[in-house]
Amino acid sequence: MTKISSLFLSAAVGAAFALAPAIAPADEFNSDQRAAIESIVRDYLISHPEVLRDAMQALDKKDKEAAEATQRKVLEDPNSLVFTSKHQADIGNPNGTATLVEFFDYNCHYCKGALPDIGRLVKEDTKLKLVLKDFPVLGPGSVEAAKVAIAAHNQLPGDKFWAFHSKLLAKTGPIGKDEALAVARDLGLDMTKLAKDMADPDVAAGIEETLALADSLQINGTPTFVVGQQVVVGAVGYEALKDKIDAVHQCGHATC
Repeated sequence: MTKISSLFLSAAVGAAFALAPAIAPADEFNSDQRAAIESIVRDYLISHPEVLRDAMQALDKKDKEAAEATQRKVLEDPNSLVFTSKHQADIGNPNGTATLVEFFDYNCHYCKGALPDIGRLVKEDTKLKLVLKDFPVLGPGSVEAAKVAIAAHNQLPGDKFWAFHSKLLAKTGPIGKDEALAVARDLGLDMTKLAKDMADPDVAAGIEETLALADSLQINGTPTFVVGQQVVVGAVGYEALKDKIDAVHQCGHATC
């Protein structure tokens, strides 16, 4: 019997005991009676394996609905830190009628693949605000690169940060502190100021904030996007994101 089947068998046996008060309380069954009930439940599940499938589907649906309800609670507030944190980078129209939030990691292969799509969306849609959230979940190098990037916000406000972001994200191979500093140096940043800003506890606080936001939204991978009040997981492509952004422009939601 598989682990899942065993779990359902245990649950079913427990339910059988709970639903049989007229016979005897569960703790009053002797070992032979318990074995008989377990055998009946086991035989039923073997004869009707679709019960396991239906139960798993119902559990998945329940978990999905609970996750969506939690996400909506966070995202229905326009002043949520998902949209308004001082630690994020804002690209495009700061007063746009649609906002696209991206949780990304500089070492994320799929984030690199999505970069041209994001750049195209910002370039074509003058009513779009892009929010970049450093979500370094792919190791120490990602954390160090994120620290450099967040510190660089001080010297590259608004759209100026896009040059740093796109150049670093487009690099091949592992990305860490050295690679991020090299991009900053190439763009002419004040390296002394950058080092000082990196040491500011506020930088680490920014990363912790994003990790907490991701946890509240049950985000555990990159790239993950927020469009309107909807969480979109994965590099879904230009057209899929554009459709949702257009819907937000039109009716305020990712699906009208």
